[in-house]
Amino acid sequence: YPLRYMVIMNHRVCSILATGTWMGGCVHAIILTSLTFQLTYCASNEVDYYFCDIPAVLPLACGDTSLAQRVGFTNVGLLSLICFFLILVSYTHIGISISKIRSAEGRQRAFSTCSAHITAILCAYGPVIIIYLQPNPSALLGAIIQILNNLVTP
Repeated sequence: YPLRYMVIMNHRVCSILATGTWMGGCVHAIILTSLTFQLTYCASNEVDYYFCDIPAVLPLACGDTSLAQRVGFTNVGLLSLICFFLILVSYTHIGISISKIRSAEGRQRAFSTCSAHITAILCAYGPVIIIYLQPNPSALLGAIIQILNNLVTP
């Protein structure tokens, strides 16, 4: 029940979750940025990519990029995948609860709301998971995904 959200989720818990998310994101960004800045670059300084991201910058480095690739794979790819699956488990439980609603109109309204949420989640997590979990990163595929993501996301 969206109108009861403020009763269910109190301000303190919401603040803790938001602060934890921001702090985790900052720590992750600092780690990946410092690993990237420690690399030596000898080739072109032009990033052939739509969006300057770690997978696009690492091929320009002359040194060993395996640590930065593993950290990016683990922290971005796997963490996003785990969060996505946890959300899907949550929506499975929600779907089971919705299927128990007696009125067809109520079920349809609830499924309509959930489908909009799942679409937004796919638009947010899909590109990240695809870009960071590629076994052999493709600059062209990454650029296409980023452009489509920017066009689809309002």
